[in-house]
Amino acid sequence: MQIKDLLGKIPYLTDLYDLVQKQPPRTRFKLVQLENFIERELPAIREIPVGVNTGQHILIFATLHYWIEQAAVIATVLNKMGYKVTVAYLPYSSWDKPINDFDLKRQNSYAHRVLAKFSNIFETIPLLGLKPNASLPNGFDKNIALASAYDTMYTLQVEDFNKRSALYQLRIQRNTAAAKAACALFERRSPDLVLIPNGLVTELGVFFQVSTFLKKKTVTYEFNDQREQIWLSHSDVVMNQNTTELWAVTKDRKLTPSQVDQITEFENARSTAKKYGKGTRFWQDVASVGGATQRKNLGLDDRPVVLLATNVLGDSLTLGRNLFTQSMAEWIAKTVTYYKDHPNAQLIIRIHPGERLMKGPSSMDVIKATLGEIPENIKIIGPLEKVNTYDLMEIANLGLVYTTTVGLEMAMRGVPVIVAGQTHYRGKGFTHDPSSYEEYFDLSTKILANAANNALSEAQVETAWNYAYRFFFEYPRPFPWRLMKFWEDLKEWPVQRVLTPEGQSEFGKTFKSLAGETIDW
Repeated sequence: MQIKDLLGKIPYLTDLYDLVQKQPPRTRFKLVQLENFIERELPAIREIPVGVNTGQHILIFATLHYWIEQAAVIATVLNKMGYKVTVAYLPYSSWDKPINDFDLKRQNSYAHRVLAKFSNIFETIPLLGLKPNASLPNGFDKNIALASAYDTMYTLQVEDFNKRSALYQLRIQRNTAAAKAACALFERRSPDLVLIPNGLVTELGVFFQVSTFLKKKTVTYEFNDQREQIWLSHSDVVMNQNTTELWAVTKDRKLTPSQVDQITEFENARSTAKKYGKGTRFWQDVASVGGATQRKNLGLDDRPVVLLATNVLGDSLTLGRNLFTQSMAEWIAKTVTYYKDHPNAQLIIRIHPGERLMKGPSSMDVIKATLGEIPENIKIIGPLEKVNTYDLMEIANLGLVYTTTVGLEMAMRGVPVIVAGQTHYRGKGFTHDPSSYEEYFDLSTKILANAANNALSEAQVETAWNYAYRFFFEYPRPFPWRLMKFWEDLKEWPVQRVLTPEGQSEFGKTFKSLAGETIDW
């Protein structure tokens, strides 16, 4: 590391090394697939006429090799649609591991050499080569601290961490450097729009912070589990899943019979351990046995049943979602303490099955540390247990959630739901939305005091189904390529096909929305 750091400080050494070697670095930073694309596809793409000049300049920022590869292809499509595009990048191969100066500069030279082959399509700016601003805007240190905290929590899957830790200090260093480079870039360029994937974590997050701090029009995008879909958001972090505009336009529309059939089929697939449509995942890994059987299996009696469904600690869908709580872990701890003291109800805690894939601590650790011995009225279902969550919804008299969509789906079944975090369906007319712990526990007490008569009204259930349809089928926009299966998807939808009338009919509006045009809900 020390030798390579010294070598990295010698001017032009890495550029010369890359020029001689003409090989990818011996690191995780590989653009081989993009190089193959350039050799195989780019000559024909260059022959496609450029559309009518829109007069708009779009700046795309990316880091990590896979986002950079996708950014190059997206930039190519936008160029052919008539936009002027610049791709700015930072050549990191990992956001959570240090890298020596030589390897970093080597990756930078390599990326610049590959991306230079798009020179007549879009401009490339390696941010590592920009002389960064000596100082940041007043007050921006808070933004860097927040972005670095999100990075640390996301990486470790935790909500509490040591600010002296090597990881947090690394993220402070990287995010400070990225923010200074971004400020230097915006002094030299004034794009009409900034396009950033994710916008919440890694350098993508702090670049979003700079862009919005400087009042640049900014769009973020991410992917869900369905093929040929994308989430996108104007002037917000896409992971917040802000559906305010969508719901304002669609809340008074009645679902058509075919739409009812569609959302019904979707829910049936999720609840019965089947894939749906172009989805890539099973939402349950065990078939339903029915509520009555599950009640017997869990040894439940006639007392009201409360279902608490957790998120994964530190998940990107919980970061920044605290309202009256300090964290989801705190909310869990206070909730189990409350129900320990209220044995008139039975609390079932469904630990998110996604925890089995994570390396961080479990919500179960929070519960055990809080309670010690688990009281008889609290049942914990761990992430590895073969229990269908929808069977638990069937027997629940009350649902407690932070941001998970389990809350939305309980409301669709008429179960009253109390939402503690800032989730996308909060405040949409079918959940209870407290703003303090006092209100949260008061609601729990009142609902359970008359559990048999506190089911949602028919109108509320109808609203929940309407919202679910809008969220699952209209909030995602049609898009040809995912991230992790990008090159596989590109075979199905090559750039040439995306630019045909067929491809533009399918995806053209989404690319225009990525370029800042208002989404037509």
